[in-house]
Amino acid sequence: MTDLVNSPEHYKTGDIECIAAIEAAMTPEEFAGYLRGNIIKYIWRYDKKHRSDLALAQRDLEKAQWYLHRLLHFRIKKWGVGGADPG
Repeated sequence: MTDLVNSPEHYKTGDIECIAAIEAAMTPEEFAGYLRGNIIKYIWRYDKKHRSDLALAQRDLEKAQWYLHRLLHFRIKKWGVGGADPG
């Protein structure tokens, strides 16, 4: 069964995931902004888009959590804990 939050098949071509291609195409600042925008999007809409389907609303919150987790690890990898690029 496909994991629609962590590894949806429609976001992969061969061994390349779309998120990796997006990261490669952007500066670190742009990619962090992209991740933040997706977090906001999924939190903003979860209770509006899926008023009558709790499972779909939950999936949107899980997607927001996925992007938040990705942002946390990206920032630590690129700049250390919590800070902006020091240089």
